[in-house]
Amino acid sequence: MNVEQVGVGLGAGPGDAVYSSWLEVSASHIRHNVAAFRALESSGPTPRALGAVLKGNAYGHGLQQVLPLVHAGVDVLYFIAPQDALTVRAHESAHGLPARQVVVLGAVAPEEAVVLAREGIDVVVADRSWADAVPSLRAAKLTRPLRVHVHIDTGLGREGFTLDQLPRETQFLADAPDVFEPVGVLSHFANTEDVTEQGYALAQLDAFETALGHLTAQLKPAKPLQRHIAASAAALVLPRARYEAARVGISLYGLWPSPETRLSARLVLGELPVLKPVLSWRCKSQVVKWLPAGAYVGYGCTYRCPEPTRLAVLPVGYYDGYPRLASGKAHVLVNGRRCAVLGRVMMNHLMVDVTRATSDERPVTATLLGRDGEESVSAESLAGWAQTIHYELVTRLGAHLRRVVVE
Repeated sequence: MNVEQVGVGLGAGPGDAVYSSWLEVSASHIRHNVAAFRALESSGPTPRALGAVLKGNAYGHGLQQVLPLVHAGVDVLYFIAPQDALTVRAHESAHGLPARQVVVLGAVAPEEAVVLAREGIDVVVADRSWADAVPSLRAAKLTRPLRVHVHIDTGLGREGFTLDQLPRETQFLADAPDVFEPVGVLSHFANTEDVTEQGYALAQLDAFETALGHLTAQLKPAKPLQRHIAASAAALVLPRARYEAARVGISLYGLWPSPETRLSARLVLGELPVLKPVLSWRCKSQVVKWLPAGAYVGYGCTYRCPEPTRLAVLPVGYYDGYPRLASGKAHVLVNGRRCAVLGRVMMNHLMVDVTRATSDERPVTATLLGRDGEESVSAESLAGWAQTIHYELVTRLGAHLRRVVVE
């Protein structure tokens, strides 16, 4: 048997290998979440565009798996990396689908801008360095200008033009109408998720609208600029911030941005929208065995069995994205029961106590994230055990892990 034959199917998902870990992406749950935000965005006098943020490998859920699930249900697709944005056009071409508006929020090199312009993909102009791209774009003899969204720094202190820099630093856009077609203006909130009082966000909105006035007068766009500043939290709790488009990220995947957002949404909306977590993470045991009372478990001998213990060894660890800081605090689910993670999380292994979850030493399947029977382990819970946030937890799940779309 050669190396290729040995590798076939390993880790490919449930049933493909005895020792495997895989992620399940719920198609029905992601469609449900899209519909929930579609209803929210359609609640005003003028329907607004619903955008899906697919950066960070679709927040760790898998771009290749999520893109086909959301393409028909949203109006705009947002990315950080240009190469990820181009996968949309490839997907549309392969399946005969209409072209969606695609926006690259991250940095773009001049040669990448040429490719994006030819594919009709929008970019974000956040500083005056874009003036240096004008010669490259002109030399490319584009059949249409590059569609651009102007980024305003209203208080995050990251990318974007400040109010003091307008209109001086953006004049190059007005001077090159053959190269740039301004179609949008955007900003990012700094503090909508961690608070229930939105004074700072409202001040950002005031700055955003002031900037919009400057840009409209300077650039004289053919159509009103598409305004977008609301991510998941603001889309839920700041109706004024919804404008023409919303950029829904974490909540597209069924996760609330924060407890404060959930509380504020209840006050603002009256009735909370139901968000359904899209991701589950499961792993088959490598071995199930008994350890005697007094036996140590794992590196550093940090856990000692107080009684005879049935132990399941799971072939998954911090290499795969399971946080080491959750050592000794987390639990997984086996046969609908909570099972403590014993000792330290290792690079490629977890050990869990399955004494009361199974009656013998046959292999078991553990749920690291998701639901099993009446019990569940949420991304928020696992992140809390690891002293981080669920954003980091899901986006750090290994790209090598098999992602399986399920209904």
